[in-house]
Amino acid sequence: MDLARSPLALPFPDMPPVDGVTLRVARADYKDWDRADLTYAELAEGTALAGVFTRNVCCSTEVEMGREQVKLGQARALIVNAGNSNAFTGYRGREAVEQIMAQVAHHLDCAPSDVLVSSTGVIGVPLPKDKAQHGVAAVLEATPCSWEEATHAIGTTDTFAKGATASAMIGDTRVVLNGIIKGSGMIAPDMATMLGYIFTDAAVEPQFFQQCLSAANERTYSCITVDSDTSTSDTVLGFATGKADNAILSSFEDAGADAFMAALEDVCRQLAHLVVRDGEGATKFITVSVTGAKSDESARRVGLAVANSPLVKTAIAGADANWGRVVMAVGKAGEPADRDTLSIGFGGTCAARNGLPVADYDETPVAQHLQGDEIDISVDLGIGDGRATVWTCDLTHGYIDINADYRT
Repeated sequence: MDLARSPLALPFPDMPPVDGVTLRVARADYKDWDRADLTYAELAEGTALAGVFTRNVCCSTEVEMGREQVKLGQARALIVNAGNSNAFTGYRGREAVEQIMAQVAHHLDCAPSDVLVSSTGVIGVPLPKDKAQHGVAAVLEATPCSWEEATHAIGTTDTFAKGATASAMIGDTRVVLNGIIKGSGMIAPDMATMLGYIFTDAAVEPQFFQQCLSAANERTYSCITVDSDTSTSDTVLGFATGKADNAILSSFEDAGADAFMAALEDVCRQLAHLVVRDGEGATKFITVSVTGAKSDESARRVGLAVANSPLVKTAIAGADANWGRVVMAVGKAGEPADRDTLSIGFGGTCAARNGLPVADYDETPVAQHLQGDEIDISVDLGIGDGRATVWTCDLTHGYIDINADYRT
């Protein structure tokens, strides 16, 4: 399937190397396409591991095994298969994953549990063990590649490579954080989003790394939606090689921990936004800001109700300033709300305040705002101090075109 580059695409950033990480790609030919579709990241001994995974109960073997591996807190390698999600495939899917883990573990002389595997693509088709074996053998001998090449290889319906980078000072040591991600459709993460990987040379205790990644997820990946569908394979993994030789971080009491957390959240937010910008058929990037809610979590749920509404998303696609659809979405969210304290705005212009249309409301600036490709919707519930920001895209016929023939 040849897809046009998203009009919201951003250029791939300049990403520095991360000491202790080597990337390679190869062709396993999981699908009939002329591109690399198997990605390998070799990690230094002693690399700390953290991860968040989908809550979809029909998840893949890769997710089930990954949850257990994260508890061990260490990793030596990552394999990513693109074109086949290996979800809903029973024992045959598990055998394929175990084969990959054993093959890489033998090469590195490490435990199979130190090898993380992710797969993405069509659901219900077992990962072909012969193609996986051939692909892994090829990638282990491949020439190291760039961050951008690795990012292209993990994609499926993605129209551009998505990467982000940041740095932080831990004492006198500067540490680097690089992230890559794939995702375009089936995006309503209930933990993470499709497949994302963050690599850093910082020295971080696994438990603290997990604490940081889980917290960053709540404010980034779990605040985006393209189509309200939570994937069976959603995974975000973090790898900290420790090669920067900073004083190891084990809690927020440590010097530099706050800076590391800020950089990690920055990378996660950048990556999350890129997924929305590549939403299938998207032409507009939408920010939904909710204030005045009963709690932050309630605000997030209200924001997601607005962001997931097909009526809101199609109105934005058509540049229609139909704020009544936002009222509807707030009301259906199932969260505390009061019609008579509700206010709604677009692009800084208030359309309704305290349950009533603004008396001198002029739709002209709103209509102009909606003609752009960066749309802001504000919702103030007026009942508390809770706030949240959610990101989504519009819904166009392009989404139907992509998904109607995704398999065929």
